[in-house]
Amino acid sequence: MAQNQAAQAVKSVMNTPELKDKILFTLLCLFIYRIGAHITAPGVDVLALTDFFRNQQNSGGLLGLYDLFTGGQLSRATVFALGIMPYISASIFLQIAGAVVPQVEKMQKDEEGRKKINQWTRYATVFLAAVEGWGFALFTESLQGAVAYPGFAFKLEMAFFLTTGAVFVMWLGEQITERGLGNGASLIIFFSIVERIWPGIGTTFRFVTTGAIGAFSLVVLAAIMVAVVAAVVAMTMAARRILIQIPQRTMARGRMREAARSFIPLRINTAGVMPIVFAQSIIVVPGAFAQFFPQYEFARRIADIFAPGSFWYIASQAVLILFFTYFYTSIIFNPIDLSENLKKQGGFIPGVKPGAKTAEYIDQVVSRITFPGAIFLTLIALLPVVISRAINVPFAFGGTSLLIVVGVALDTLAQMQQHLLLRKYDGFMKKGRLKIRGRQSAPGGF
Repeated sequence: MAQNQAAQAVKSVMNTPELKDKILFTLLCLFIYRIGAHITAPGVDVLALTDFFRNQQNSGGLLGLYDLFTGGQLSRATVFALGIMPYISASIFLQIAGAVVPQVEKMQKDEEGRKKINQWTRYATVFLAAVEGWGFALFTESLQGAVAYPGFAFKLEMAFFLTTGAVFVMWLGEQITERGLGNGASLIIFFSIVERIWPGIGTTFRFVTTGAIGAFSLVVLAAIMVAVVAAVVAMTMAARRILIQIPQRTMARGRMREAARSFIPLRINTAGVMPIVFAQSIIVVPGAFAQFFPQYEFARRIADIFAPGSFWYIASQAVLILFFTYFYTSIIFNPIDLSENLKKQGGFIPGVKPGAKTAEYIDQVVSRITFPGAIFLTLIALLPVVISRAINVPFAFGGTSLLIVVGVALDTLAQMQQHLLLRKYDGFMKKGRLKIRGRQSAPGGF
């Protein structure tokens, strides 16, 4: 039954020319992005970099997290080593600026203002990519044997290649968003994470063959993974629905019809994966500082205190995720704007006065449902650390990866379903117009 439904869904997609073209264009862009993963920037010893990043991934370092989002291209020093992350960082920065600077907030509500903000985002992406490219050049020179001919020429060359690659990846993401299917930036990160799943599975089975993981532990690990994926899907789709009513007028008789009933879906996990990214970016700072400044004794002590798996590492990351969940939710969700839009449409929440009371009520609901979402994000983020300590081997599948993969996959499938529904509605409307024309031409024929 499931196979028949899947075959029918694929057939429906292939019979929809517009949707099929969007999917093919998206796959073409992702294929081009994949080609860039095999073009290494000149002057770098990839083996030296790979050894360093392997230790970073096992220790939860910042560069290891960045390498995850680029599909391992940073550790191979490819021309797309920076990936889509400079564009994501610039977008987040301007999004936060909209919540802090009133002028930017006004621009976000206007079409021309949004175009200008998008242009600022592109400029900021180029700037961040140039800075990160230069920093990566300095970093590779600090590794023994990683650069054959260090110097100013190498730094300039590396910064140029990485900046050009980041700008091209940004352009690919925008092309996917405009002409393809789904959000281009999210799909590029999704593709980067998915392509590392099979190597991670292979590593896990190698641990089984070497005896590092027993057969029973492997079965338990597989069961945990299935349960976690199911929980991530359920939490990603979970929402608190608030009933609203919008009165409608009937012009034919001049009377008010019964108010149309609808719902405002408020997601439990509104912030998505960003709180985990922010928390991990901060918690790895002590370790990164100790790596770049090994001559300071206090830096090494702080790095030991906040080492992955330690009590202070787990406690600090939990507190940071809880904080950033509420912080980022308050940035991307504005109950005042929602209540004003609802008031303009004449809608209201039963039992709640329109305006400020509605905004206050929605804010209270969001605050309540954000707490279980924050707890869930904390558990998902700390699960790899707990599993790694339990089986005493590195765990390749993190909660951050699962949240991104599941979220992007569900959003893309929802867009595909929307295209199919619109196609069917269009077909219904065409049939309806043909019937009306037939009825109208009949009287004229008599």
